[in-house]
Amino acid sequence: MPLSIFGFRALWSPWFLLIIILGMALYLLLTTKMRHRFQDTYPVTRNQIILFMSGMVILYVVKGSPVDLLGHILFSIHMVQMAVLLLVVAPLIMMGIPNWMWKKVFDIGILDRIITFFTKPILSLLVFCGMFSVYHIPLILDNVKLSAPLHTIFTITLFVAAVFFWWPIINTLKGQPKLHGLKKIGYIILSAILITPACSLIIFVDVPVYETYKSGESWLRAMALCVPASTLSGLAGLGISGPELFTNMPTLVDQQLGGIIMKVFQEIIYVGVLGSIFIKWHREEQDNAEEITANALLERQKMTLYR
Repeated sequence: MPLSIFGFRALWSPWFLLIIILGMALYLLLTTKMRHRFQDTYPVTRNQIILFMSGMVILYVVKGSPVDLLGHILFSIHMVQMAVLLLVVAPLIMMGIPNWMWKKVFDIGILDRIITFFTKPILSLLVFCGMFSVYHIPLILDNVKLSAPLHTIFTITLFVAAVFFWWPIINTLKGQPKLHGLKKIGYIILSAILITPACSLIIFVDVPVYETYKSGESWLRAMALCVPASTLSGLAGLGISGPELFTNMPTLVDQQLGGIIMKVFQEIIYVGVLGSIFIKWHREEQDNAEEITANALLERQKMTLYR
């Protein structure tokens, strides 16, 4: 059956689109015309605008376009959504926000304490990987997909955890938790290792484990997250019983494909990040070679004196 039977609202989420547009407009206002109302500001760069706008557009694509509806029909598309939302959208939006705006956030005492605590590298890594793994436990995911409030809370919390995860890598604010050189590389590699068990369980399990993707009744209830109740009641008379009416892919294959997509997508993103970190680190080492050598010699001299 064509997806068009779910209606325009379910396919294109006009209210969410409005929120995205308002968010983009507010960003432009704050970074241009309204910037002078704040102290210690400076013009936003073209690259920052492109990064932020790209992040917002991709956010709408994965959570507001027909992709979101497909994510409730196919588990593999759901995993594409998760991968893009957490590994692409989060860092793009973060890099698009200038430091002076971040400083305004940290000027709020309670936010400063919360963000500084949860962006400590080890803690942010464990929270992000732990939340991602817990979210995809069948009992958790099924219950979340059957409750609009729970689904909203979990999605926002997981996105915030992704922001905390990326912060030690991306941020350039003085005094904020950050990693350098080999520590960044180790941080990324450890993240890939910690997420592997969750993806492996999804890939190698030999039965479908998510009721909201295999049971017609649970699936139809889960569709209420993105399809208006009036539309669903009208579709009930058409004999729609489950996702198999919209895809020829077996539920188990779809589930295993979702785990593979998440892992492969993660590895591609991480390889790109690792490459950029290594190149930047190598350039810094070359540019500051004399200073590094001088510091090493000084340390060696100090060690000799203490002997």
